Amino acid sequence: MSTAIAATTGTWAIDPSHTEVGFTVRHLVSKVRGKFETFEGSIVKADDVTASSVNVTVDLSSVNTGTADRDAHLRSGDFFSAEEHPKMTFVSTGIVVKSDNDLVVTGDLTIKGITKSVDLATEFLGEGGDPWGGTRVGLEATTTISRKDFGIDFNIPVDGADKLMIGDKITINIVAEAVLQA
Repeated sequence: MSTAIAATTGTWAIDPSHTEVGFTVRHLVSKVRGKFETFEGSIVKADDVTASSVNVTVDLSSVNTGTADRDAHLRSGDFFSAEEHPKMTFVSTGIVVKSDNDLVVTGDLTIKGITKSVDLATEFLGEGGDPWGGTRVGLEATTTISRKDFGIDFNIPVDGADKLMIGDKITINIVAEAVLQA
């Protein structure tokens, strides 16, 4: 299998204005979606993509679900403990090429001081020029984690003790553009 993704070798800075770091969690009988407004990161693309690396830092206090009270609760000790643990980080530890544009990026995800290995199913969307003379790449990545694995286990029983208000599984969705650095 090829280990060449059609992207220029070099360091790429994630463009926050064209990137979304979002999540989905089950709530009662539907799902709640949210995103983080403040983050930064870089991708270092090697000639052999499996030798490349990714490093991302997310400001947990920037959580936005569209409801101010819920966002304040998510920043609290019941969930992120954002004052004590203000950042969520992802540092890649390996990359496997699945097909011409599909990768699995494995890395260490740290939330609330707890680090677990996660696999991001990643699609390379392409590379091209922008109107400002730069070069951009697009990527989309997704993974599902257990929030309890990261010490986030707040919940409220409903209909007796057999159901809980908030699901354990969190789907993380990232759609990113990154700009090649000179």
